[in-house]
Amino acid sequence: MRIAIFENIMTPGGHEVEFDRILVEEFKNLGHAVEFYVPENFTFQFDYQTPVNRLKGDAVTYTNSRGLKKLLAAAKREINRQRWYSQLFDAQKNFDALIVPTSTYRYLRALNHSDLKKISVPLVFILHGINPTEAPRFLAAADKLSTNKNIKPVVLTFTDNIFGERRENIFTIYPPTYTARDLTNTNYQPLTTNHLKIGFFGQYRREKNLRGFLEVYLKGNYTRKVELQVQGSTMHAEDAADFEEIIRQYRDVEGLSFLHKGLIGAEWQRAILNVDALLMPYSAPRYRYHWGGMLFTAIGFGKPVVASDDMNPEVFDLYRVGETFQSGNLDDLARVLETFINDFDKNFPTYKKDLQAAGEDFSPVNFARRLEKIIRR
Repeated sequence: MRIAIFENIMTPGGHEVEFDRILVEEFKNLGHAVEFYVPENFTFQFDYQTPVNRLKGDAVTYTNSRGLKKLLAAAKREINRQRWYSQLFDAQKNFDALIVPTSTYRYLRALNHSDLKKISVPLVFILHGINPTEAPRFLAAADKLSTNKNIKPVVLTFTDNIFGERRENIFTIYPPTYTARDLTNTNYQPLTTNHLKIGFFGQYRREKNLRGFLEVYLKGNYTRKVELQVQGSTMHAEDAADFEEIIRQYRDVEGLSFLHKGLIGAEWQRAILNVDALLMPYSAPRYRYHWGGMLFTAIGFGKPVVASDDMNPEVFDLYRVGETFQSGNLDDLARVLETFINDFDKNFPTYKKDLQAAGEDFSPVNFARRLEKIIRR
């Protein structure tokens, strides 16, 4: 098949970039041709080695947008989205399927006002999770599009329904793991010596309460030498300023290092490979409904984790890929963290076995095959 990917979200890096890479490379590995359709001002953060078609209408970034500016940016995006939809409708003779890799119910709502809803080839909207507030609006938008069987909303989730609701035109599949695509020949082996390296990586947001975690971590009673590496990329000025203040506050603490930088490709993969475990000690209700990019990075890289029990609990029900603590409970986090670090060697064989099983279940190639099956239905 000739598969087109319509990408219109510009980010400084992170999981969105890697997710597109999974789509491109795994579909190519399955024998398909892949090309991008993007707004005319779109800037790629990674060279996907695939053809690019430019659409009239500028992409909008929400970086550093707040208040009225964010509302104006959203309005501009809605206007441009209709322009892009019209151009994609006209271009449908050039591909056999069209994928929108990061969607929301707004994409479906807008489709109801566009000729693109009459598309004659499969059109896949990938939604990376749906929370209880969004669900009614998503279901309503999907219902209005149900007469065209080519329109296929796909929700990345661990259940076969949307809060108990099922529709023939809505599909649910597991999300994919992120893997070391550029470092497949690495000889790195997880360290199970007395020196343990652990990492707190990903996009930094104040909601992650890094300060609270650091206080808990630094008070721990560990029976082995442990080193914590903290990396964060920031999209908003206030998050960047907060992260820099934390770095200044803790920069002289022995065994603690910081990197305020977005990492992409091999540089990101190397950073993940060079730690023994990943920590996700942040809590938020949305983690129950949206798959955790860092959790699925940990699984793909074979790294045990410490995570709150609201981080994709279905995964931990299936596989012991690490340990969980009671969401929002810093005392429980302290207890779990100490046990995880001090008993790491003893529990590592179990972690390793379950990480391998989860890595296969949620592998990028299985994800692409599931999408391929939906496209062909």
